[in-house]
Amino acid sequence: MITDPRSRLEKLANRLDELIGVEARGIQQVPESMRSGKPTAKDYFWMWSIWFSANCTAVQFTAGILGPFTYGLGFTDAVILCTFGTITGSMFSAYMSTFGALSGNRTMVVARFTMGYWPSKLLALFNIVINIGYGLIDCIVGGQILSAVSGGSLSPIVGIVVTALITWLVSTFGIKLFHPYQGYAWVPQVPIIFILIGCASPRFDTMTPSQGAGATAVGDRLTYFFLTASVPLGWASQSADFYVYSPKSSNRYLVFLMTFLGLFVGKVMIEFLGIGIATGLAHNANWATAFDISLGALLVEAFSPLGTFGHFCCVVLTLGICANIVPATYATGLSFQLLDSKAERIPRLFWCTLAVIIYAVCAIAGYRYLLSIFNNMLVLIAYWIALYVVITLQEHVLFRRERGWKWDQWDNKKYLPLGVAASAAFCIGWVGIVLGMDQTYFVGPIAKLIGENGADIGIPCGILLTATTFPPFRYLELKYFKR
Repeated sequence: MITDPRSRLEKLANRLDELIGVEARGIQQVPESMRSGKPTAKDYFWMWSIWFSANCTAVQFTAGILGPFTYGLGFTDAVILCTFGTITGSMFSAYMSTFGALSGNRTMVVARFTMGYWPSKLLALFNIVINIGYGLIDCIVGGQILSAVSGGSLSPIVGIVVTALITWLVSTFGIKLFHPYQGYAWVPQVPIIFILIGCASPRFDTMTPSQGAGATAVGDRLTYFFLTASVPLGWASQSADFYVYSPKSSNRYLVFLMTFLGLFVGKVMIEFLGIGIATGLAHNANWATAFDISLGALLVEAFSPLGTFGHFCCVVLTLGICANIVPATYATGLSFQLLDSKAERIPRLFWCTLAVIIYAVCAIAGYRYLLSIFNNMLVLIAYWIALYVVITLQEHVLFRRERGWKWDQWDNKKYLPLGVAASAAFCIGWVGIVLGMDQTYFVGPIAKLIGENGADIGIPCGILLTATTFPPFRYLELKYFKR
């Protein structure tokens, strides 16, 4: 419920909360009085389930396929790089998730305590753009699979609409439906994945080594490592959002562990399979032809030995994609509220509806070509999350050990930091990102130094500069501004 509703829409949201359980609360802190008691083993298992469901989806096949297909990696190299890349990215998001139960605040509200009240609005805007972009991609993949199942007789628009409607229902309804949905969405996905392993694994090529040598091979490996790290890292901007109703007494180490395991196990389970399928493209003409059409067509072809039942499996995979979009859409509604005090008065459920409409319309209008455009753009936008996590970690470890946090001051501009130090370090970190990035639209001078193809090391370059500059900047900010 929204305390002291200030608009008709907020009163309407409270009424819907009373009647059917639609979550009215948005970015307002959940007070400790609503989070009393002790968490149970079931609560921690639910934390794992959220992230396992969100990542054990067909969308993750793309990151696995890119290893052998784009970077010429062999099966073993791709699996090893994917494993450690996923571990790295998952640790970032798992760390941020621990602030949910601790503070009762959403992830982008926590950003106010590290980045400052005004600079955090920019992060909220970044989060909106990246989540809408991922929603668009997920809808397109769902549309591609259903279209391929029908043999092309069904337009991808049907799959886009179905995916968007399910996502809208769960994300708009809020936590009361989100919890059970995300808690069990993985159940039908897992047996389908094992069925696909049985169908496709005999055609995997696990023996052919990686292509390239010397610095070029190193560059390809580095790029794929940070690519696989960036996927789970992308959840760090919202991973605390779903724990704000958890008791404050929740063990931070267990919260970290369950979030990490959900992210890691869900991702590698799908991406390893994607790597295997990609190694078989060179030896299977039917797979290669299908992949030229779409990822959905490739999955349908991989299930083809099962006939009609294989088509049923593809439909189940399509419906599972919703579990990947629901958390992002839920978080997008919260980020909209952080843009302005007037936007805060429009309840989260209306912003979630707007987000679904935007990415569904964009997916319908441009499903033939927007996928590649947004894939490129989203990598660029995702860089900022690494910088934000580093700033939060340093603020936590170096400056809040003794001063502590006053979480109930989440909306007090006089208490929250000005954000001068964080903004300066954030901008300097972007200099490192630009110097080290390797994308189709730009290759940084440092990235060019590594082999013939370059290497995307924008994330470590950005982290290095931000981590080096934030502590002295923050020391000076506290010294002269006292907050």
